[in-house]
Amino acid sequence: MVQAGRTAAEAGTPDAGGVPDFSAELYRDVVDFASSTPGWVQSFAAFFTEAALVLLFGFLLLACWRARRMPARSLAIALLSVLGVGVAYSLSELLKLLVEQDRPCRAMRVATIAECPPLGDWSFPSNHSVIAGATAFGVFAAWRKLGVTALILGAATAFSRVFLGVHYPHDVLVGFLFGVVMTALLVRLLSRTATQLVLKLPAHRSHDIDEQPTVQLPRI
Repeated sequence: MVQAGRTAAEAGTPDAGGVPDFSAELYRDVVDFASSTPGWVQSFAAFFTEAALVLLFGFLLLACWRARRMPARSLAIALLSVLGVGVAYSLSELLKLLVEQDRPCRAMRVATIAECPPLGDWSFPSNHSVIAGATAFGVFAAWRKLGVTALILGAATAFSRVFLGVHYPHDVLVGFLFGVVMTALLVRLLSRTATQLVLKLPAHRSHDIDEQPTVQLPRI
């Protein structure tokens, strides 16, 4: 395990490539803190950042499974949430190509817990955070009780990317919010159409279209 820490302290402050000062400074603070944690904490963080996404998507699939026996609108919201994850991720990849912000572990010349991604694997926004935000909100929209846990887990996933040293704080903050907004927009804009499609399924023809979804979504 590589300890996170500064490798260019004697050479002055490296150029962070136009990154906001507050984000670069907070990044250094988190990386310095990460370097002081025990090895098992660093190992767990490296495991958690990937495993948490699997768990979040498992939550979303569980919400879809639960919704299959519920009114058509509830199932429509759950299925649209799955779609929202895919759309949010695809758009975040396009944003990376447009912004082309280098990774902090390279731009600021620091060693990190996780291996620094290769040149061309851009930093903004954080794909992990986008997926975490989109999935967590999807769970919340489909199943409020489990959704609260999912949102907390999603936020922790986003923070882990900074802790590991592969993203700036603004990468994960924007990424997480972007994922949330994309899923919320899809649910808001397409829920009526999706409900009509679900009602055509034999298992849902007997449900009333006016029944309420699992959670009332706020207007955007």
